[in-house]
Amino acid sequence: MSATYRQPGVVLTDHTFTVPLDHADPAGETIDLYAREVVASAKADRDLPWLLYLQGGPGFGANRLVGRRGWLDRALDEYRVLLLDQRGTGHSTPATRQTLPLRGGPAEQAAYLGHFRADSIVRDCEAIRPRLTGGAPWTVLGQSFGGFCTVTYLSTAPEGLAAAVITGGLPALDAHADDVYRAAYPRVARKVAAHYRRYPQDVERARRIADHLLTHEVTLPNGYRFTVEAFQSLGILLGTGDGSHRLHFLLEHAFVPTPAGPRLSDAFQEEVQTQLSYAGHPLYALVHEATYGQGDRPTNWSAERVRAEFPQFDAAKSLAGEGPLFFTGETIHPWMFDADPALRPLRETADLLAARADWPRLYDRARLAENDVPVAAAIYHDDLYVDTAHSLATAAAIRGLRPWITNEYEHDAVRTAGPHVLTHLLTLTRDEA
Repeated sequence: MSATYRQPGVVLTDHTFTVPLDHADPAGETIDLYAREVVASAKADRDLPWLLYLQGGPGFGANRLVGRRGWLDRALDEYRVLLLDQRGTGHSTPATRQTLPLRGGPAEQAAYLGHFRADSIVRDCEAIRPRLTGGAPWTVLGQSFGGFCTVTYLSTAPEGLAAAVITGGLPALDAHADDVYRAAYPRVARKVAAHYRRYPQDVERARRIADHLLTHEVTLPNGYRFTVEAFQSLGILLGTGDGSHRLHFLLEHAFVPTPAGPRLSDAFQEEVQTQLSYAGHPLYALVHEATYGQGDRPTNWSAERVRAEFPQFDAAKSLAGEGPLFFTGETIHPWMFDADPALRPLRETADLLAARADWPRLYDRARLAENDVPVAAAIYHDDLYVDTAHSLATAAAIRGLRPWITNEYEHDAVRTAGPHVLTHLLTLTRDEA
């Protein structure tokens, strides 16, 4: 069943599709996928090519856009667009602390979540594509993790693609999660240093907050245990175009005077819990490291283990000296499943996923080397979330891929400069530039 309605300048149609949980067992259990079709009002009755948007993440539903905005405005000039809530996200069958116990215990939950990676998402796309396009291939726009999915698409079902456009999402094809994080922590350190150069007053502010958290137990209003490690994880903001400014504005009003002495303000705590909570996207925490799992080597809480190789991220050591506090970036740690009430019931499930040692491979080098799908990819120099060197190596491994390497934007350029980014990449896929 589908419902059609309007917003300014666009016609929207809601779709729900039923697909196998495990595509290797098509007669088995099923889940629902939700997707929103968007077409320009003036072209609603036309036979247009399709563009599928794959959201970044993992664990986030597709953007809820209103009317013709950003990259969508450009896409609607020539496409009928599908905004897919990837399995487990958005309005698709959910996977949260509330729903996962329906599966059984942690072992059953971990087995279920093994079907929520890029390989399953691509097979979902191929299952629904003929129902919408009549079998015609479509163009895919993959942002961040959506780009990882797009490379899996090129590896496993390139016949479904008319073209592929990737923004900040070219993954390492063979690297273990440890390799990914060994490359990531130095990038994070550079972003933190750049932030302190822009806002030198934040050095003392961050040290003061960290010292308070090392000497006080703080629980945020939603029940989140706010530790110094949790505070450091706010560095994930530094990978977006306005992230450094947002972090600065957050730090500037951290304390208020109280009868018991300075304490973290209610306003600060409210903003912090909004940033830190995984209540709205628990899959991000559960399967983030699993997106790097391939073969018989477990991820084994890679970001936590590798962090120990970079002592500058040890808050206690920083505060014992004169140096600045280093924030961390896009990393998932075991302590998050103790701190966050939305994740606490899932700690054992997360441990089982971290220990899994039989992940299917996600990328096929041989097939990528023979690629004939037009592909273009934006590679953002010193991207906080995706390593530039890894992306360049993958770009070279995909036959015919045209890279656009730029330091003009951060990882979220498809949000901040979407029409320009999409136009340029489409031009590259068409060999017009």
